[in-house]
Amino acid sequence: MAVLDDTAAMELALGQARLAAEAGEVPVGALVVRDGEIIGRGHNRNLLYHDPSAHAEIIALREAAARIRNHRLGGCTLFVTIEPCAMCAGAMVHARLTRLVYGASDPKAGAAGSVLQVINHPSLNHQMEVVSGVLADKCSELLQDFFRQRRS
Repeated sequence: MAVLDDTAAMELALGQARLAAEAGEVPVGALVVRDGEIIGRGHNRNLLYHDPSAHAEIIALREAAARIRNHRLGGCTLFVTIEPCAMCAGAMVHARLTRLVYGASDPKAGAAGSVLQVINHPSLNHQMEVVSGVLADKCSELLQDFFRQRRS
């Protein structure tokens, strides 16, 4: 089995984000990968589920945990098209992810350093590798196009 590199995985996360956009949701997509295999996928479904917690990351984490039958996701990487918010970052810490890879920074709600530092906060008992900026331009463009269309 070919191992997904960060760019290829982010392309797949962008595909999830496009599914969200097609449904009228904010276009954010996420994947959880373990040993080169996708074990969780998600895209925003807040409107569909009438659920403020139905972010792409949460959906992908839930699917991954159910698939491996464990709430701990050590050895897993979460790929997401935008920097996680505080809620999603907290869930990632509790899941004990090994890596977070995200595309665009979020200067309004990012919790991996842009606004808050939930991921790798020195007082928390879990740290993970963070890689930012993977396909950031594509990820930002998808969000900007979505909001531009909504305003017009």
